[in-house]
Amino acid sequence: MSEPRSSFGHGGVSDGELIAELRDRLTEASIKCSERCLYQSAKWAAEMLNSLPEDEQMMNLDVPQPSYRVFSTSYDDPDEASLEAVDAPKFLLAKAFFDTKEYDRCAAVFLPPALPAGGLAIFERAKGRTPSSTPSKPKGKAKSGDLPVPPFPRVSQKSLFLALYARYLAGEKRREEDSEMVLGPADGGQTTNRELPALARNLEAFFQARDLSDPQLKRSQGWLEYLYGVVLAKSKQEAMAQQWLLRSVSLNPYHWGAWEELASLVSSVEDLNSQLSSPIFPQNIVSLIYQTYVSINLSSTSESASTWSALQILFSIFPTSTFLSTQLALSHYHAKDYDASAAIFQSLLTDHPYRLDALDHYSNILYVMADRPRLAFLAHLCTSLDKFRPETCCVVGNYYSLCSQHEKAVMYFRRALTLDRSFVAAWTLMGHEYIELKNTHAALESYRRAVDVERKDYRAWYGLGQAYEVLDMFFYALYYFQRAAGLRPYDAKMWQAVGACYAKMDRLDQAIKALKRALVAGTYFETTESAQAASFTTSSTTSEHPLHKSKKKTHRTGRKLLDPDTLFQIATYYDRLGDEAETVKYMDLCVAQETGASATSISATEKRIRKRRKAEARKAELAESVAIKP
Repeated sequence: MSEPRSSFGHGGVSDGELIAELRDRLTEASIKCSERCLYQSAKWAAEMLNSLPEDEQMMNLDVPQPSYRVFSTSYDDPDEASLEAVDAPKFLLAKAFFDTKEYDRCAAVFLPPALPAGGLAIFERAKGRTPSSTPSKPKGKAKSGDLPVPPFPRVSQKSLFLALYARYLAGEKRREEDSEMVLGPADGGQTTNRELPALARNLEAFFQARDLSDPQLKRSQGWLEYLYGVVLAKSKQEAMAQQWLLRSVSLNPYHWGAWEELASLVSSVEDLNSQLSSPIFPQNIVSLIYQTYVSINLSSTSESASTWSALQILFSIFPTSTFLSTQLALSHYHAKDYDASAAIFQSLLTDHPYRLDALDHYSNILYVMADRPRLAFLAHLCTSLDKFRPETCCVVGNYYSLCSQHEKAVMYFRRALTLDRSFVAAWTLMGHEYIELKNTHAALESYRRAVDVERKDYRAWYGLGQAYEVLDMFFYALYYFQRAAGLRPYDAKMWQAVGACYAKMDRLDQAIKALKRALVAGTYFETTESAQAASFTTSSTTSEHPLHKSKKKTHRTGRKLLDPDTLFQIATYYDRLGDEAETVKYMDLCVAQETGASATSISATEKRIRKRRKAEARKAELAESVAIKP
């Protein structure tokens, strides 16, 4: 992630002007997302809007306030405005059908009902289409008979988006209805949305026709590009989906749903850097939020410094943002600073007791900390608020798992997946429970489903390795442990698993190399944690912020830099190889760690070991010479 910038407006823009612009943009985004029934994106924009500092002028009731209706215009496009005016009665009817979850009726208001539902095969016509910052023009002059015909009636883009989005959700609803019970005997996980091929073909034809009539994209709004990107992503055409989603966020940067879909296609830091280098990638405050969000999701320790700096900048603009506070808590969680993460989640829960978002992560932290009373309270609170939310089911499942009631835990994780099969945390946690129940094959299937949904979930890859290790299939286990280590290169636990797997395959040299990587990774976590703590507490401008205070409370110093268990394991492997010198070296390092030696004394310890070996060698030579003399 590139270094964050401290200013996002044009040159000379003051903080007040930046806040005013953000307030207008977020208000506009929330209203337009609500009009198009993108409720999660509307909620995100509204929450970010309300986390901005209060404007004294807006608090003055004597000053006339701007009407929010001005944001519901058609992007200053007279043609679109006239189309929206004509469509207004039908749009209200279609939106009413959408709100009552009658998706097919909603789509039929603007689209002919005879559009084919499509088949299971992925469409073929769209494979060659890749958008760029300026769509490529067809070679040569198009003949009159070759001009693409728009596949949809002439309606406004807002009406067309709502109708197509309703058709997509109708397909998703039928897919859920066709799905079998989670991990049941007939659940193969192969059920697809049958509307995808037809949607993709028609959107492809629509964009071809529009690119010829509007090559400069002056009438593009970004909403239909977003929907096309979603359809392509669901059809496993991720490269094309990424390009269309980039085009969407460049046209409509305050639509958070498009950013989230784009983030779901990122599986490594290299993928993120590739997106950032795109010529159409926008440069504004939302793009900085996106970079921070993706870096934290990737658990990218190598990018921790820039992520930390970006969070400081964002908190100076959105000081009370629950979204940013959650990201800060998750960054501590990925860095294994559970106390700081738990303190932030507790503060969020105190300030927003009816908010369930991300509480499944909080339950994971309490589970790792073995804090049964707080986890019981959290499970009771979530159940009293909404017992049919996937987050609630995961919280309750974690509580039963901590109580060693693994059958009940599986029941709740299965319930979470019945509510939302794309809830990757439930797949992974259910796999863990099946491991505890010795049901290895069910665990393997759970982890595979988690990887299918979220390829960058290192916990699922690690779980697959554990399951195959239980089955004594070490070659497969090694592959999955290496995938987990690739996603979390600075997590000592991943490399320890790789080393143990190599050792069981009698590849001791490679096992030693992996364990040495584990030593380096453990050292990295210990040093970066304290550096982050110092950075965030000393450079903050609001030292009384509860997030800063929680970080101060959990700041610890004087921790060990090398894991003695890993050192002992390396010494054991050297002993099996017959390398006595290296065995003694790592045994002494292990003892030095256990006796509380500091990092600076390790080199001194090694010098003492070398001196002792030389002394022992001289004694041996002297003994041999004495024995030779008559």
